[in-house]
Amino acid sequence: MTTFNPDCRLCPRLAAHLKDIRKQYQDYHARPVAPFGASKPELLIVGLAPGLHGANASGRPFTGDFAGIILYETLHKFGFSNKPQSLHLNDGLCLKHCRITNAVKCLPPGNKPLGGEITTCNTYLATELDAMASGTAILALGRIAHGAVIKGLALKQKDHTFAHGKVHALSRERTLIDSYHCSRYNTQTRRLTPDMFHDIFYKIHEILDITK
Repeated sequence: MTTFNPDCRLCPRLAAHLKDIRKQYQDYHARPVAPFGASKPELLIVGLAPGLHGANASGRPFTGDFAGIILYETLHKFGFSNKPQSLHLNDGLCLKHCRITNAVKCLPPGNKPLGGEITTCNTYLATELDAMASGTAILALGRIAHGAVIKGLALKQKDHTFAHGKVHALSRERTLIDSYHCSRYNTQTRRLTPDMFHDIFYKIHEILDITK
């Protein structure tokens, strides 16, 4: 199995893009972004890829961008974080029983990874998924993250279609739940509201048998 490599350069387009970004923003992380959180999580959250001024800048998933606001507030509300905000790497934030990763670990041009890049990076995600114990949950933020999870588990996409709020029973008593991505576009257009996102986490509490 392939574990996260902070020096990964397997995708030439992404490696070249990050090199250009480091020239333009010299204080940015601008490298593959490592997963963040518990080493043996009960909940694995899978996003799409680092944002230019978010994880790509800070080096932590969903830190510094708009999508992280609702995500970390919700994680705190539901007991998965000790703080409601993720500001920077040294802010003292700790995740509880939860880990955040991305389908693609590097910033893609235009925030749109190519299919081949998703496939190449899937070797890392597959390792993370394989480490998930029996009775745990996986939250896919968006259709691409969902597809990457299904691919990483070597399942058939047609047997597990994406839909917001849909729950998928997986092997080893693990569960996948889908949500629209908590991006600025989705939240500002109200495709995803805070209440809708909270409902996803109520389902996660039920899946993990957490009493809040």
